[in-house]
Amino acid sequence: MNTNGIDEQASLALNSLAADPELLGDFILESREYLSAIELQLLTLEQDPANAEAIHSIFRGFHTIKGLAGFLELAAIQAVAHEVETILDLARNAQLNITPLVIDRILESKDYLAGWMSALEQMLENGTQPRVPGNDALLEAIRVLAGPESSPPLDEPEGAPGTEGLQELALGVAGETQVDAAREPGAQGKASGVTQSEARLIKVETAKLDFLVDMVGEMVIAQSLVQHDPDLAGESRTKLSRNLAQLARITEEVQKTAMSMRMVPVGQLFQKMTRLVRDLAKKSGKQVELAMAGEETELDRNIVEELSDPLMHMVRNSLDHGIENAAERLASGKNPVARLTLRAGHQAGHITIEVSDDGRGLNRARILAKARKNGLISGGDDMSDFEVFNLIFHPGFSTAEQVTDVSGRGVGMDVVRKNIQKLRGRIDIKSELGKGTTFLLKVPLTLAIIDGLVVGVGHERYIVPIYAVREMLRPTEDMISTVEGRNEMAMVRGSLLPIVRLHERFKVEPTSRNPWEALLIVSECNQKRFCILVDDLVGKQEVVIKSLGPTLQGIPGVAGGAILGDGRVGLILDLEALHGKSFQD
Repeated sequence: MNTNGIDEQASLALNSLAADPELLGDFILESREYLSAIELQLLTLEQDPANAEAIHSIFRGFHTIKGLAGFLELAAIQAVAHEVETILDLARNAQLNITPLVIDRILESKDYLAGWMSALEQMLENGTQPRVPGNDALLEAIRVLAGPESSPPLDEPEGAPGTEGLQELALGVAGETQVDAAREPGAQGKASGVTQSEARLIKVETAKLDFLVDMVGEMVIAQSLVQHDPDLAGESRTKLSRNLAQLARITEEVQKTAMSMRMVPVGQLFQKMTRLVRDLAKKSGKQVELAMAGEETELDRNIVEELSDPLMHMVRNSLDHGIENAAERLASGKNPVARLTLRAGHQAGHITIEVSDDGRGLNRARILAKARKNGLISGGDDMSDFEVFNLIFHPGFSTAEQVTDVSGRGVGMDVVRKNIQKLRGRIDIKSELGKGTTFLLKVPLTLAIIDGLVVGVGHERYIVPIYAVREMLRPTEDMISTVEGRNEMAMVRGSLLPIVRLHERFKVEPTSRNPWEALLIVSECNQKRFCILVDDLVGKQEVVIKSLGPTLQGIPGVAGGAILGDGRVGLILDLEALHGKSFQD
C-alpha cells in the first residue's frame, strides 16, 4: 500500500465519495472534534499514564477516524489511525507502557491527521489538491513502538462503532453521541437508535448563525423605529401602548436568545494553550504547571477566535522570557516547577482574561534602557510602572538578549495590542520584579451590541460606550482652566483632567462653546481619565453596531455606527483613539 501524501491525491480524484463536498465536509468536522478530544485526553494521560479511561477514549477516537477514512478511501489517514490504534490496543491490554515517547508519537500522529483536515478543507474551498507530507517515517516510528509483527492487517473487519460511524457519514448525519464518547471518560460505543439527549442537539453552520444574529439586530432596530415613530407618539391609545411594550419585551428576549446561541465557553480557548505549554516547556527544558480557572465563562464565538493568536503570543512570551529554568528558580528560593495561570471572569459587562506567571517579572531598568536605545524616550525616570511596561507594545521592541525560534524578535506584543484594540478591548500589565507578571485582557461579551450613552453635539448624535464612562456633570466656570494656554483642563474631584471637545474633533457647530453651559463626560482608557465635552445627553441605549464601510473606515475616534430609535445614524466613539489623537495634535 502506498501511503505517500502526494500519491493520495490521485485516489481522491478517482473516489466519488471523497469528492462529495457534503460528505467530505462532515468527515472533516467530525474528525476535528475527535482530534481535539484526543489531544486533551493525551495530555491527561501524560500526567497519569495508568488512566485506563483516557486510553479507551483515545482509542475510540482513532478507531472512528480510521473507519470513516476507510469509507472515503483516504488511505494515508486510515493507515496512520490504524497504526496508532494498534499501539493503544496494546496499552489497553497492558502489553505496552505509556511512556513519554509513546505520547510524543501519538501527538505527532494527531498533528499529521489535523494537517490532512486542513488540506482537505482547502481542497473544498478552492479546488486545489491537498499537499501533505508522506507518512512513511511516521508509520515506521509508530511500528517500532509496537514491536515486530504486532500490527494486524489494515483490512480487518471493522467493529460496531466504526461501522456506525460510516453509516452516519453516508447519511450525512452528525454523530453527536460519538463526539460525547470521545470526550467523556468511561463512555461506551454508540448504542443503536437515537437517544433523548441526542435528539436535542443539532449542528448549524456558523454562517447561518451569524446571519440570524444580524437579522435579529435589524429586527431590534425596526422595533425601536416603530416605538419612537412620531406618528404614534401623539396617540394615546392604551391598547397600542401595551402591544408596543409587549413587542419590545419579545424582541429583547429573541435578541438575548440569538446572542446566547453564539456564546461558547472560554475553556475551549484555554485548552488550546495546554498543548502549547506542554511543547514549549519540553523544548526549553523548563518545568511548568498550567492552571486554569473560569473556563465556563462564556464569550462570543467570534471573539474567542480572534483571541487565539494574542493569547498564544502571551503564553509563549511568559514561557520564554518570564519563567526561569529550574536551577534559577531553586537559586532564588522558588519552587522549581513554575506556575502559569489562565483565568477568565466577568467584570462590568466585559470578560476579563488573565495570563499570569510566577517568573522573573518585567525589568523596569532594562525596558527603559532599551526604549532609550531605540529612541522611544529620552528620559523616562519619572514614568510610572504602567507607562514603562506599556513600552513593550511598541513594534520591534524586545529586551531578549538573544533571538530564539520561540520569541525575541519584538514582533509579538504590538500585534497582541492591535488585535485586542480591534475587539474594542484593552490590555494592562502588572509585574513585580522577581515575583511574576500578569497580563490582563478586557474584551466585550460580543462584537454585535454595545451599551452606550447617546449624546448630542449640535445637530449630530454620538454614542459613548458606557463601560468607559465614570460620571457625567455640568461644570461651573471656576472648574475650567487652561495649561500653558494650550490644553483645557477641568478640576473634577480634586484632579485636573484634560478636556476633549467633540465639536472640534468632528468639525460640527455646537450649541454652546462655553464648557459651563455644556456637559462633561468623565471617561477612562488606559488607566487615564479625561473629559468629553458635549452639548446634552439624549439617553442611554443598547445599540447594534454597524460597520461604516470601506469609505469611512479608519477615521480616528470612530469605532462604528448605529441606527438610533428615531432613525438617525449615530457614530460610536473610539475613546482610546480619540484621547490619543487629541493630545498628539
